[in-house]
Amino acid sequence: MIQSRSPLKALALSVVVVAAGASLAGCGVNTIPTKQQDALAKWAEVQTQYQRRSDLVPNLVATVQGYAAQERGVLVDVANARASATQVKVDASTISNPAAFQAYAQAQDRLTGVLGRLMVINEKYPELKSNENFLALQSQLEGTENRIAVARRDYNNSVQSYNTELVTFPGVLWKSTMYKDYKPLSLFSASGTAQSAPTVNFNIAAPQGASSAPAAAPAAGAAAPAVSAAPGSAPPK
Repeated sequence: MIQSRSPLKALALSVVVVAAGASLAGCGVNTIPTKQQDALAKWAEVQTQYQRRSDLVPNLVATVQGYAAQERGVLVDVANARASATQVKVDASTISNPAAFQAYAQAQDRLTGVLGRLMVINEKYPELKSNENFLALQSQLEGTENRIAVARRDYNNSVQSYNTELVTFPGVLWKSTMYKDYKPLSLFSASGTAQSAPTVNFNIAAPQGASSAPAAAPAAGAAAPAVSAAPGSAPPK
């Protein structure tokens, strides 16, 4: 009799365990880690788009340098801003560290600002505006800036949902018991330069009295003058 009842007890115990698991799932026990993983995935997309922009910068700078060498101040600012942005080390823990997150966001915003200045100087150089390589890079950069804005928006939405779960019922109960180590994540703040692509207006006239002749273009097959940029820069993909 004892042996015949053992399988029944095991089956009953299994049923209880399954029922308890379903009950806990229904109460939202998995919601906090699920939302956190979604936020981490969105954060990875933000980093991917920023990296794509960083990879475009060296070729863009070199192309402009070939036609507008006298704009060296802007070109150096772009190279320096890119170097600063790539030197800020980030990982999954960055988004739960407000200071590290802020440093990363500010470095990327500075690069966005100087890239906007770089794109505007082409108005003074007709040959640069019609250069196929520059136009292709310009299109890629503007597309990347738009993707960055979308990635940041999606990330903020995901983080807001996760952060809300930590402080509202029933998530706050799970936070105080099972997920004590889970921290609120940082949000990107609104930034006029960071949230929109650089504006390029092809109707802007050259300054009164300024020479309209562009700097000499590099000869066919010749390498464009280089501006110092961060080590390890890669060509656009």
